[in-house]
Amino acid sequence: MVRRPLGNHHVGPDTLLVTSDTKQTGAVPIATETDPNQLRNLIRRARVVLWDFDGPICRLFAGHSAERVARDLVSWLEDRGLHGLLTDTERGSLDSQVVLRAVDRRHPGSDLVAELEERLTQEELRAASSAWPTAYADPLIRTWAAVGSRLAITTNNSPRVVRKYLAGRGLADCFAPHIYGRTQELRYLKPDPHCLNQALSAMGAAPCDALMIGDTPSDREAAGRAGVPFLGYAPNERKAKILRDAGADTVLVSLEPLLDLLRH
Repeated sequence: MVRRPLGNHHVGPDTLLVTSDTKQTGAVPIATETDPNQLRNLIRRARVVLWDFDGPICRLFAGHSAERVARDLVSWLEDRGLHGLLTDTERGSLDSQVVLRAVDRRHPGSDLVAELEERLTQEELRAASSAWPTAYADPLIRTWAAVGSRLAITTNNSPRVVRKYLAGRGLADCFAPHIYGRTQELRYLKPDPHCLNQALSAMGAAPCDALMIGDTPSDREAAGRAGVPFLGYAPNERKAKILRDAGADTVLVSLEPLLDLLRH
């Protein structure tokens, strides 16, 4: 049975979203080639948990086409005679982050980059209203905070978007004030470890006492460069393989095992 909240309204402390991806992989909660006890050890050592946002916590663009947003950014550039700023590959990537980074590489720190980043932020803010929570993420976040771990967000999305989503789910207090995301200094986006290092410094935590939960190879690389142990999350086996191929030792296709371990 799928339980989907209306928009981004917080229904209760244990409201879950069970998606089709969860159904497909629910029988295989741990997709890892290592000893399952490694998951327990990762949790036991973690005093600080650094979360990526889009993926482990929610599907930001579940109700708002990410591909359309990327096409709109490309069209906006083309309408201003800036077609040549992007290669054919970048133009066809249908990934807003690829478009944004490409423009920043050619015009770093420019007003053009600032305006493009703000346009993306506005699209993300609209998407946050219809984002779907990742199954088990809400109760896992609350439980982890309740047992005394400190939580932070380290993301390539705008911090304004993260704050809007968390407030709508009643989760803001679990993270505040530790939300570190995209600024107009795009060179600091992951895989650069800048946002992870910001979080560790602000929380007074050593990298070995932290854990990062992420869903992309750039998350894994950023964690590695910051010296932070990494736990991969993937909604299906295809994405789990991508993370393992990128060097992730432990990858979950459901957050349920984490919640079970924290509750017992």
